[in-house]
Amino acid sequence: MPGLIGKKIGMTSIYSVEGKATPCTVLEVGPCVVTQVKTVEKDGYEAVQLAYGDKREKNTPKPLQGHFKKAKTTPKRKVVEFDGFEEAKLGDVISVGDVFEENIFVDVVGTSKGKGFQGVVKRHGFGGVGQATHGQHNRLRAPGSIGAASYPARVFKGMRMAGRMGGDTVKVQNLRVLKVVTDKNLLVVKGAVPGHKNSYVIIQK
Repeated sequence: MPGLIGKKIGMTSIYSVEGKATPCTVLEVGPCVVTQVKTVEKDGYEAVQLAYGDKREKNTPKPLQGHFKKAKTTPKRKVVEFDGFEEAKLGDVISVGDVFEENIFVDVVGTSKGKGFQGVVKRHGFGGVGQATHGQHNRLRAPGSIGAASYPARVFKGMRMAGRMGGDTVKVQNLRVLKVVTDKNLLVVKGAVPGHKNSYVIIQK
C-alpha cells in the first residue's frame, strides 16, 4: 500500500473535447522524506515513515529535532507510516511521479470539515415535523421522541440526536487520477476529497 502525504489545494473542473465538465480536486503531493525505516528485527513489522510539510525548528520538540536530523532533513509537520516501499532508505526523497501515474485509482484519507453543534435534520437527515398542525409553530426541525415509557426507562446507546458534526477521519475510495504534474508536485483526482483547503491528506494506491 504505497502512498504519500499531501495537501488539498482546492477544486476545479477539467473540460473534455466534447465540452463535458469533470469536477476534480487538486492535491499538492510530496515531496516526502523518509525519516525512519522500520524492520521486523528491530520493530516487529516492516514500514517506512514519511514526513511532509516544513515546520519551524523553534516550534519542534527537541526529541523530534533529533529524529529529523538523523534523516538529514528539516523538521516536518506531518508524519505517516506506509508499507510497500521495500527499497527506501533513510533520507530518501519520494515525489509524486515516483508513486502515481495517470488513470489509476487512489484512496484519499482526510479530516472532514468541522460543522459544530448541529441538529438532527442537518446531522442525520431527519424530516422534522412535516405539517405544522395543532399549533406546532416551533417544532418543524425537532427530533421528536427519543425513548420509551417506564420500561426501559432510559435512552438506548447510539440514538441519533443532535451533537457535534464533522471533524472525523474520512476515507474516499477509488478516485481516478486525471493528471500528474511532476514539476509542481500536483495530483488531480476526479471528485471530492474530505477536508478544507490546505488541510493534510494521505493518498494511497
